[in-house]
Amino acid sequence: MTRRGIRLAALALGLGVAGTAMAQDKQGDVNIFVDGGIGGYTGDLGELSATGPTWGATLSLQPNKVLGFEMGYEGSKNDVTDDRFRAAEAPSFIRHGATTLLKISPPFEQIRPFVGAGLGVSYVYVRGGSGDTYTSDLMEEVPLAAGIEFNAGALTAGIRGTWRVLVDDNFADAAVSDDASGALVDGSLTVGGRF
Repeated sequence: MTRRGIRLAALALGLGVAGTAMAQDKQGDVNIFVDGGIGGYTGDLGELSATGPTWGATLSLQPNKVLGFEMGYEGSKNDVTDDRFRAAEAPSFIRHGATTLLKISPPFEQIRPFVGAGLGVSYVYVRGGSGDTYTSDLMEEVPLAAGIEFNAGALTAGIRGTWRVLVDDNFADAAVSDDASGALVDGSLTVGGRF
């Protein structure tokens, strides 16, 4: 091999190593994951409904090692336990919502605890015969989250808990003597990919 050939091979090798290192530094800037767990309402709303399944899908952006931003879809189903309904005829609260979350974490890579706060909006659909007791409604939320993520190469997994302060929960106002109060609490497992 000529000197020129050796130089070109060394340059190609160097560019390949640099490109791989840059790709490894960039891996994890974008995470896409799904989650599933259990959740329920607290306060007046908790007295009227049971714990039920939750699910979702999230896009997470990590512009640096400390600050992250999430946007995603969240859903849940909670059966009504109100004594005014027979069990077979009781309605369910079906929630479909969009959430944004600003996350802060220490600059760790493989095991990353985090806390976060954001804004959300959900549509609560009352499925089943409820008469005028419950009405489908749009509600605003302030999600507060904490959890831990485990990252390994292109994979991510985690566990998290979220407390959603409900700014508007009018879907149950007619069921109680005055304004219904409560929050929405859930715990979930997440799994997805890093890019």
